[in-house]
Amino acid sequence: MNADISQRQRNLRRLLRPRHVAIVGGQAMEDSIRRCADTGFTGEVWVVNPKYPELGGRKCYASIADLPEAPDAAFIAVPREATIEILRQLAARGAGGAICYAAGYNEVGGEGVALQAELVQAAGDLAVVGPNCYGLLNFIDGICLWPTGALGQQVETGCAIVMQSGNIALNLSRNDRSVPFAYVISSGNQAILNAADYVDALADDPKVTAIGLYLEGIRDVPAFSRAAAKALQRGKPLVALKAGNSELGAKFAMSHTGSLAGSDKMYDALFERLGIIRVHSVPQLLETLKLVSTAGLPKGDRLAVFTCSGGECLLTADLCDTLDVPLPGFSPDQAEDLRTQLPVFATVSNPLDYNTSLWGHEDLLVKCFSTVMRGDFDAGMLVIDFATDGPETEAACMAGVRALLKACTAHGKMPIVTSTLSELLPAHARAEVIAAKGAPMQGLEEALTAFAAVHRFAQRKAKLGTAAPATIPATPTAGERRRMLSEIEGKTLLARFGLAVPESRVVAPAEAVAAATALGFPVVLKVAEPLIAHKTEAGAVAVNLKSPGDVEAALARMDKSVSAYLKGGRIERVLVERMVSDVVAELIVGIQRDPQFGLALVVGAGGILVELVEDAAMLLLPISAEEVEAAIRRLKIAKLLAGYRGKPAADMGALVKCIMAIAAFAEASRDTLLELDVNPLMVRADGAVAVDALVVLGE
Repeated sequence: MNADISQRQRNLRRLLRPRHVAIVGGQAMEDSIRRCADTGFTGEVWVVNPKYPELGGRKCYASIADLPEAPDAAFIAVPREATIEILRQLAARGAGGAICYAAGYNEVGGEGVALQAELVQAAGDLAVVGPNCYGLLNFIDGICLWPTGALGQQVETGCAIVMQSGNIALNLSRNDRSVPFAYVISSGNQAILNAADYVDALADDPKVTAIGLYLEGIRDVPAFSRAAAKALQRGKPLVALKAGNSELGAKFAMSHTGSLAGSDKMYDALFERLGIIRVHSVPQLLETLKLVSTAGLPKGDRLAVFTCSGGECLLTADLCDTLDVPLPGFSPDQAEDLRTQLPVFATVSNPLDYNTSLWGHEDLLVKCFSTVMRGDFDAGMLVIDFATDGPETEAACMAGVRALLKACTAHGKMPIVTSTLSELLPAHARAEVIAAKGAPMQGLEEALTAFAAVHRFAQRKAKLGTAAPATIPATPTAGERRRMLSEIEGKTLLARFGLAVPESRVVAPAEAVAAATALGFPVVLKVAEPLIAHKTEAGAVAVNLKSPGDVEAALARMDKSVSAYLKGGRIERVLVERMVSDVVAELIVGIQRDPQFGLALVVGAGGILVELVEDAAMLLLPISAEEVEAAIRRLKIAKLLAGYRGKPAADMGALVKCIMAIAAFAEASRDTLLELDVNPLMVRADGAVAVDALVVLGE
């Protein structure tokens, strides 16, 4: 075992693959006691209850101290106060871990909060699941540390699911989708173990093919990012169903970036960074885990699709277009070969409607499917819904399934069998597909979405190689007192890190004309003092001033508007700046500080339409230049940057350099930076220049 991991992590590994288990509880646990034997567990099962001589056919021990040795795993099904004492005894005995079934802790508030704190103290280094949870199912070793008998069967390998919701964990363990589960973990209150702990341990388990998560929140983002990075390196996809997607983040008073940031967007950025597949429904979660666990990772995304319906061809083509799944055409010799096999009225295309003339004829279907799969494809998908009108029709459906399996196996391609309706792919057919190392998928949209997502994960893993993705560092709490820097202060700081800014002067209003003349017209005039966060709203900025008269007129207008905005305040100093011309596009680049995620960078369409357009991408720091450029190219404004309708293209190199300079400043200021806006960042054909900057520090 890795010497670098903590004692609690060692104990978690004991809990997951125990040699012996103890069940502490009463008659309600008899089903679970028997279930361990029924599902094949070969280790010791000890029952602790001082009131009974035996439960579930096993001898009862009076106390933890009476057990033959310290158990690797224990299930505690006693009231909440007694649970704490049992934990204390297990910790003193040197046990591995425990599941705390009892509720009534943090989730109820009041005295429950103090009880949970006492529970944590009593546990010591124990790996504790819960409290307020269902527990742990291990289908590799046949262990049922669960309050009721659970469905499922032993597997050699399979996916693991970690659910913050006990009921969702229970429901998923009962699914009728042939998802091979290695572990089902109901994490409950996560008083001690959290998602990061489970992912870290499961990533090391050679029996685990993928890890599914139901998350309502992540307590320790840096620790979670380290665990997720390990899973990515191991080639084990994390598939996350994140609930509670309303914007619960802090409300930022001054920054435009705050309107583009939010807790759910930060989860998206975290998942993107770490190669985590995000799904939005329980069926998507299950089907994605099933694809990886039964068929593995695809070598590529070039898909050949077979149906016996023109409607299914159209549905599939539309979904593939939405998901960017390539449906390559056939080579001339393949097309010619297919025309000889299909009726004259058949259309030879991908997706291929093989028509009812081949329906039920396994030999003809093998020939047809093999003709396609010998081509440049990575996977073959048969779309088929099993009819329920008798054995002959079902046999015809199985002929198509077997034909696909034979054709894909012969040519080394991934076989996928998909029903459009989840209930119309029977268990026996799913079992035959799994035996052939194929994926039996239930739901056309779920199947194609899973295929696209898993391929993206495989690409991310291949690009990563043996390196680890950058994890999220811990970000200390900044000072609570906010200090907004003046624009010139902020620009001066940023310029030291390589951000290009216009030449400028800060002068008294009476000196503005002279400063503008010295700089050379046209110029921009802004109020420098007093500090105003959003100058446009206050009428505190004037652009494209081409003469001394323009400067004087702009000053007069500003004096009135600023006085009204500030309720009598007067302009003390102005910023005179050389005008930036020949602009291809205006962008915003901002930094926000989040108590969970640290520093987040937002880049998007800038200027006065920031909130209206909301064309923005988010990245969590630290970042690379490659990540920045990829994010820019995903924006709607990317078309403008590329040279829209004959206009010049933006200097992408200069743009990325400016953003990396802002990121470098933010990293250097991680302890104090609260927020930052560069809006707009003017991008030209031959450079990029930041013409406005708002920086807020905590003190």
